[in-house]
Amino acid sequence: MSKKIFSGVQPTGNLHLGNYIGAIKNFVDLQNNKDNNCIFCVVDLHAITVMQDPTELKNNIRETAAAFIASGIDPKNSIIFNQSLVPAHSEGSWILGCIARMGWLNRMTQFKEKAGKDKEKASVGLYIYPILMASDILLYDATHVPVGDDQKQHLELCRDIAQKFNNEYKCPDLLRPPEPLIQKNFSRIMSLKDGTKKMSKSDIAEGSRINLTDTEDQIINKIKKAKTDNDILPGNEEGLKGRPEAENLMGIYSSLSNQNIVDTLNEFEGKNFSDLKKKLSEIIVTKLSPISKEIQKLLSDKNYIDQILVDGAAKAEDISSKKVKKIKEIVGF
Repeated sequence: MSKKIFSGVQPTGNLHLGNYIGAIKNFVDLQNNKDNNCIFCVVDLHAITVMQDPTELKNNIRETAAAFIASGIDPKNSIIFNQSLVPAHSEGSWILGCIARMGWLNRMTQFKEKAGKDKEKASVGLYIYPILMASDILLYDATHVPVGDDQKQHLELCRDIAQKFNNEYKCPDLLRPPEPLIQKNFSRIMSLKDGTKKMSKSDIAEGSRINLTDTEDQIINKIKKAKTDNDILPGNEEGLKGRPEAENLMGIYSSLSNQNIVDTLNEFEGKNFSDLKKKLSEIIVTKLSPISKEIQKLLSDKNYIDQILVDGAAKAEDISSKKVKKIKEIVGF
């Protein structure tokens, strides 16, 4: 059965290996399945829930789109656009916001984590952005949404909003509650400096992550300096328990090698971290260097990227505006 896939990435700059393995690599695999219809969105409206430098934001939107294309997402086969070019997202969000309930939003743990102790100073946008996320998804009748563990709660909210709207307005088939597509393996890539923390673009330690734009020398140097422990590498999964750095480096190697963790454990059983790091550097360079070079090439022609986004937005608008029109008619506008 064909699937309609919708997913988005925030244009906050410095896309890294964690973004590639945890999301973009999976997007390419989904697109390459001929039974899937894929829409990939640069969610720039979500990005401004915290203050952004306008010039940097424009550059980051292009860089995110370039990373999609350089990684193998084909604008001829998938729709690629940035959210702010399609008014239906904001329009749908307002109407759905009138259906959502405060109690639902108060349960969103990610707001509590991002807002921190002084939530009174957080933007209203940060609080209500799960409703915009629901609008993003529901306007395209998406059947499946690739999500990490940190977004599962938001997808459940999306399903609640769809079901409540359909029930309240007695239109059982209008908004389709989507199913999650959860990446079972290697969905969370951890910091190279601390295997207990997720790899993040906001980490002040540049050596904690491999950026998609890093040079070969930078990649090799960061892997060489990656944190390890003093033991040899185990030959079974039980031996990885309590060894987060070993588990992380082996997970990265497994994902980029397209093999399961058991095969990787067999390959490196009894060896030192230096053996793993050598092979890991080689495979990261092999996989990421062509992507990095293609990103730089694409970014040298801003008009080309902008045109892809405009063309994608026209296709997205054609779909989403029809859904918003139906929603408005049902509501009574």
